[in-house]
Amino acid sequence: MQTETNTIARAAELLDRLRQSIGQAMVGQTEVVEQVVITLVAAGHALIEGVPGLGKTLLVRALSRAMSLSYSRVQFTPDMMPSDITGHAVLDAGTRELRIVKGPVFTQILLADEINRAPAKTQSALLEVMQEYQVTLEGQTLALPQPFFVLATQNPVETEGTYPLPEAQLDRFLLKIEITYPSVKEEVDVVMRTTINQTGQQLPLENVKPCLSERAILSLQQIAARQRVDDNVIDYAVRVVRATRGWPGIAIGAGSRGAIALVRAARVVALMEGRDFVTPDDIKRIALPALKHRIALAPDALLEGRTPRDLLTAVVESVAAPRT
Repeated sequence: MQTETNTIARAAELLDRLRQSIGQAMVGQTEVVEQVVITLVAAGHALIEGVPGLGKTLLVRALSRAMSLSYSRVQFTPDMMPSDITGHAVLDAGTRELRIVKGPVFTQILLADEINRAPAKTQSALLEVMQEYQVTLEGQTLALPQPFFVLATQNPVETEGTYPLPEAQLDRFLLKIEITYPSVKEEVDVVMRTTINQTGQQLPLENVKPCLSERAILSLQQIAARQRVDDNVIDYAVRVVRATRGWPGIAIGAGSRGAIALVRAARVVALMEGRDFVTPDDIKRIALPALKHRIALAPDALLEGRTPRDLLTAVVESVAAPRT
């Protein structure tokens, strides 16, 4: 028992150190950093939404540096083909045999920048990658390195030349993370960091020190998977998800993956707090990022200017949490 307690305390310390390391590059945005770390330790993928210039790419680069993992960035465009991300086969002039050329998905952290700019065929190429952690090329099934995470970004304002992500792919993302504008003080700090003794637009990352190895990340994922979740807490997560299906203003509610995402993410929240068990408050804390991309608003709710955040907040408040 004491050994398990020490393991949980050590894990919480490592996660706190990871957040602090990323914070050396990211000014403010503590909730965003926390949700990205939750996604990674829960072995999931994240959809990061925010207008240009708020540090989405910087966040991913700082993350890969802090964890000493390989990193690839793919800029999605309307003319991109599936083979541009998964890889392709070429004829070797010397041996006259087909040789597999692996694409940028063969990495550990994949930044899919402006994913909604790629056509549906290319977006769907990521489905196997995100769900099965493998790529099939020329009849060969190639496993991806572990750990593997997809962090996709999209601009919520600009819609010209974009292709909305299909529901099947949205459901593959554990969390949808929104980056908002910083405060005045934080924005002043951002400008100072990126202009004082800095040339060009290169973002400063020298203060981000590696603090977690590949082995440590995999170990943290295993510890999170062993977190105790009482039957009443699982029942609560399911009831929250089911409540979205008949709620006024929500045309399509969350599916079973929503409840699974709630429990998986809540286990990491508990681990961050140094506990080996999940509480209903952990479910509430992660409900919005885990569910807001899994629902579709009704036309009348859109006309009234209501948002997924408004409706989900009301849903969570309406569902009674277990007391024991």
